[in-house]
Amino acid sequence: MLQYLGYLIFILSVALAAGGVVLSSKLRNKYHHEIFSTLLYFQVFIFTFGFYGIWGQVVIKMFLSTYLSAELLLRFSDIAMLLGLPFLVFAWLMLIQFSVEISGRKNSNWFVLWFLLLNFSIIIIVGYFIAKTSTLRPLSLIKYYFISMHLLYSLFSSLLIVFPGKGRSIIHNYDNKRIGPGISLVMVLQCLPLLFYNSQPFIAVIFTLTFFAGNTFLPIYLNYGMLFTVFISGTDKDISFEEFCKKFEVSPRETDIVREICNGLSNKEISDKLFISLQTVKDHTHRIYMKTNVKSRVQLIYLVKELKII
Repeated sequence: MLQYLGYLIFILSVALAAGGVVLSSKLRNKYHHEIFSTLLYFQVFIFTFGFYGIWGQVVIKMFLSTYLSAELLLRFSDIAMLLGLPFLVFAWLMLIQFSVEISGRKNSNWFVLWFLLLNFSIIIIVGYFIAKTSTLRPLSLIKYYFISMHLLYSLFSSLLIVFPGKGRSIIHNYDNKRIGPGISLVMVLQCLPLLFYNSQPFIAVIFTLTFFAGNTFLPIYLNYGMLFTVFISGTDKDISFEEFCKKFEVSPRETDIVREICNGLSNKEISDKLFISLQTVKDHTHRIYMKTNVKSRVQLIYLVKELKII
């Protein structure tokens, strides 16, 4: 049963990784913004580590266990995991770079240099202890390195997004408050199973699922939950309400409905005020969402307030 479960989890891992990369590529091709190139690189590096560092361990044990002694197999597995850590380091770097770019800050080449020097120095130190220390379990050392750095960099990235600082965030505040905490929550959920992992297969399965599923959070949210109308040019930020409606091809009746939605009226209240049926209000509202590329009343209100037109 465990073997078939492993096959199923592997198929899901491939599907999630492919989905994350495809969605990131879709965003980059559609909006031509550098943040989506950075997101794509993050997806590539993090999933490369996932297949090399996580599923690579499974492959090693499946195909080499009959040819190598238990001690040599363990040593070979530890070295393979260690060699996969650079992919993880570059994934963390891309996540931080993504957070820097999306929060409106400027990239620093010095930060990139020091980040890489620090993390590769840590990897070298970890490798040294693995090679020289017989009493310390290499798997435990790598596990706690992953947990500590994963949480540290995800929290740092979240703070960059939630608190843009002096730079102007290129996404809406509505999205900042969801993407930032979402990154931290995903990373915590990924690290929790590892805290209890000690070669138990089912905990390994849970970790693998949370790792691959969690890393699709950003491309999924950015594709299906984000207010992409914030990418309009700065010259459009202070347009009038009439210009807003013209820009998004909102009809006169839909204009009335947008105004009442921003005034806080429900669909029933709009129906009564404008003397139209409730279904007509719902139909108009749906078309407004399509035209302005929002998913809800809340997003529409945030968009209108962002453009300062009401």
